[in-house]
Amino acid sequence: MADGNRRTEAWTRRETLLAGAATMAADAAAITASGSAATMAADGATTLAPSMVGRRTLSVLPTVDARPDGEVHLLHRERDRYRRLEVLGEGGMGVVEKAEDVDIGRPIAIKRLNEEANHAVGIARFVGEVRIVGGLDHPNVAPIHDVGVDEDGRYFFVMKYVEGQTLAAVIEALAAGDPSAHAHWTFERRIEAMIGVLRALEYAHSHGVLHRDVKPDNIMIGRFGEVWLVDWGIAAKIGERELGVPTAEDGSSTALCGTPAYMSPEQVEGRALDARSDVYSAAVTLHELLTLGHYLAHRADNLATLLDAVVHESPAVAGVGLHHHPHQSAPPIEVQRIVEASLSKDPAARIPSASAMIGALQDYLAGRNHARCVYSFTKRSLRAGGHMVDKAPRMVVLSFFLLAGLAAFGLVMALVLLARGLGAFG
Repeated sequence: MADGNRRTEAWTRRETLLAGAATMAADAAAITASGSAATMAADGATTLAPSMVGRRTLSVLPTVDARPDGEVHLLHRERDRYRRLEVLGEGGMGVVEKAEDVDIGRPIAIKRLNEEANHAVGIARFVGEVRIVGGLDHPNVAPIHDVGVDEDGRYFFVMKYVEGQTLAAVIEALAAGDPSAHAHWTFERRIEAMIGVLRALEYAHSHGVLHRDVKPDNIMIGRFGEVWLVDWGIAAKIGERELGVPTAEDGSSTALCGTPAYMSPEQVEGRALDARSDVYSAAVTLHELLTLGHYLAHRADNLATLLDAVVHESPAVAGVGLHHHPHQSAPPIEVQRIVEASLSKDPAARIPSASAMIGALQDYLAGRNHARCVYSFTKRSLRAGGHMVDKAPRMVVLSFFLLAGLAAFGLVMALVLLARGLGAFG
């Protein structure tokens, strides 16, 4: 599944860029050099205004030299503020690097626009990501600290460096049977992590923003359990036209934008999207985190087949004994039902919002889930009994022993009567 998904993801990103590039000739006619920091060349590439060429982001704070005799010397020298350390990842639009902010003295992450994306549509998407993420002040969204142009004339922005691992790495460790991963990542902890992702979506949706690329690779887990939804590169305002491609008045377009294996049916079909599309992608991710397998893993090797399956195929995702895995027990049936309700092909029949999905998952964690079968009824009854012990331990324990005594007395009397009956019969 992983290799197949990487192939389809790369293909999709490349198609998105080509779709945007196809409209740049028309864009060039509408852009002039006057009054603009960036201008469009004849081939569609952008060139920076002369004042921005070779610009560097310089350190402004001096080096402090505190000497043994008590004197303090401030050393001012010209140096780049952001010192590159290593490449963390690269996508269709940009490269993400780990760097050091030498003024503040902390690690940061820098996303730099790729050479291939240095055209009107690419820069417009980059600007959109900066402004969207910059407007989302939420604990589950990594903040942006700065934006600029490097010495090579490429736009970049600086964001919080998240130290940890992706949810994809967590799933990989669990699927491989890593004992420490299974000891840490109980089903309850997995659900709590996804609630963090859903809180980020809930906040974004309340601000009219769709992520459009929710998947395990775009979820970071910090060293202390922090959860961040990252890579808002194709995020969009609800109802806004798709950049670089023809878009109808209703918001539908012919662009394929996202990662196919995690798209909603309406996203594959190019229909207008709302919050329910992100809910679908989050449900695909939650299903994979719980079961350690993708719901369309059997369709992942061929893009056309995969896209058709996203729209038309509804594999069983909930049921007792359905999800057998050699390294874990089956996920809770109540959560399977929540995933099932979030994966409806029809948006109108789907769990309607991230808020509603959070509520359903919290109800499960609190033992307030609805009893829809004998298994969930039994679990709810046992959990309710546990809560009663917490609230009135003496009364519950006394009642338990009283009932147990009555049951034992009844059993003894039944045996006595049975023995007498057998004696009379003999």
